Amino acid sequence: MNRIGITIGDPAGVGPELIVKLSKHFSTKNAYIIYGEKKTLFEACGLVGESLEFEEIEEAGKVNSPGIFLLDMNISDKAVPEPSLTSGKVAVAYLARAVVDAVCGNIDGILTMPINKFWAGRAGFSYPGQTEYLAQATNTKEFAMMMYSEALKVVLVTTHVPLAEVPRHITQEMVASKLRLILREYERLFGKRPSVGVLGLNPHAGEMGELGREDVEVILPVVEEFKAQGHSVEGPLVPDTAFLQPPKYDVFLCMYHDQGLIPFKMLSFKEGVNLTLGIPFPRTSPDHGTAYDIAWKNIADPTPSIKALELLEKLLHHLKG
Repeated sequence: MNRIGITIGDPAGVGPELIVKLSKHFSTKNAYIIYGEKKTLFEACGLVGESLEFEEIEEAGKVNSPGIFLLDMNISDKAVPEPSLTSGKVAVAYLARAVVDAVCGNIDGILTMPINKFWAGRAGFSYPGQTEYLAQATNTKEFAMMMYSEALKVVLVTTHVPLAEVPRHITQEMVASKLRLILREYERLFGKRPSVGVLGLNPHAGEMGELGREDVEVILPVVEEFKAQGHSVEGPLVPDTAFLQPPKYDVFLCMYHDQGLIPFKMLSFKEGVNLTLGIPFPRTSPDHGTAYDIAWKNIADPTPSIKALELLEKLLHHLKG
């Protein structure tokens, strides 16, 4: 039996609605521990027109049988708060409690629903996103988010960095660190040594240095070093043609946010999953935000959440042998 923690994220967003829709895909062999509020889940059930039977618990570590469980934190004054300081604060609280349980071994993995970075930040959350918080909470030095789908998998060297500042972050040490992480974690999580396509930073991968020196002076030496060690690594690839035949590589290592996420979302928007690499337990999340504009209207598509749950269960099955 796997014990899977699920945070409802920002209660003003689509998370609560998606959990109710997702519950129809829960396995009878696993335990699902929801971190949130009973009143919020009841409102979401009424919205969706579905029932969600769960057992209330106070400690995830005492769950020893399959089923659906709720750790009701009961810290929000409203079942459905507006996007606000309150919604940001409680979203962070749900995440923090789930991470503590994962670190302590009370749950085996986490599926996180989206939080809003603006309101979480106003509530004192000093991290760019949930990934960075997970890394610090687990004392993980090398980490990354992998955007995962069956069609395409990408990892970013830089994430939420202004475009003008990206080149100074592209160092041999940084590129090598992400490559090591991909090679180690892909084999650990999926049981296979991956082939990795490393994208160039500049147009045409620098045109042999004519359009920028980073490709030949930073990226190429790292790729050659890893190839000499026997790894299936190629690059720097020309960015504007690298994704024409995605199946050629198991993973693409991209230099900056939009270089990887634009093609990923074009090819896999409805099936995209955010998978955290490097931390000691598997964590997945649907590849979208709180979607305040459609929240609490019963129109949110559960497909990315279903894919995130399927991937988490697949990883747990592999890790437990």
